[in-house]
Amino acid sequence: MVLERFRLDDRVAVVTGAGRGIGAASALALAEAGADVVLAARTEEQLREVAAQVEALGRKALVVPADLSDLDQVAALAQTAVDAFGRLDVVVNNVGGSMPKEFVRTNVAALEGAFHFNVSTAHALTRAALPHLLKSDGGAVVNISSVMGRVSGRGYLAYGTAKAALAHWTRLAARDLAPRVRVNAIAVGSVATSALEIVTGDEGLTAQMEANTPLRRIGDPDDIAATVLFLASPAGGYLTGKVLEVDGGIDQPNLDMALPDLGVPE
Repeated sequence: MVLERFRLDDRVAVVTGAGRGIGAASALALAEAGADVVLAARTEEQLREVAAQVEALGRKALVVPADLSDLDQVAALAQTAVDAFGRLDVVVNNVGGSMPKEFVRTNVAALEGAFHFNVSTAHALTRAALPHLLKSDGGAVVNISSVMGRVSGRGYLAYGTAKAALAHWTRLAARDLAPRVRVNAIAVGSVATSALEIVTGDEGLTAQMEANTPLRRIGDPDDIAATVLFLASPAGGYLTGKVLEVDGGIDQPNLDMALPDLGVPE
């Protein structure tokens, strides 16, 4: 039965950035497939709303409000999961991001900060989770990267560089952890989350993004959550070291930041 391969009955997952958007949708998809979930993010109220939805699906949820830019706090989630549920099978490294900024306003601290928030956090949690994943029958790590890790666009230097690093970290970690633990990533396109509200709240910008996307729409968090479930479950059991592009078909940024050419220095 092919559909049975998408089941995660009685498995345990940690999802970072789980209070809203892709993280929340992913946690609910994993719960719908039978997993109990540790929900981590900064805002407790949002986490409790997601936890209530997980419990409505008949699964358990543990709410962990945390500053996930703190590597000690993000790494501690692995042991927290084991203490609460007795095991850890799936890690979803969803926390990350970086605001667009012109090259001349992107200082070294901004570049290093983007790497820290998108790559170092994933490494810290995965490294802490590894002993527990090795005990699992098919441990899986899913990283949330971005289309901006493979295409170029003005304003995305720090974010795109960090997401490209996360994509290649995925490939390298998959080699190191094979065959016991699978490591994959999703290169996400434009998805209607709170981070995109500045765009989705503007009809003109929304129309531009849709027109520049081959599938003519902005993604939904469930589009990504379905892929997370595939990669985390036995359905994706023959994939490791892969970065799946879930982006509506785009091969260039679908929003023009309208950043001007730099002037010639005097």
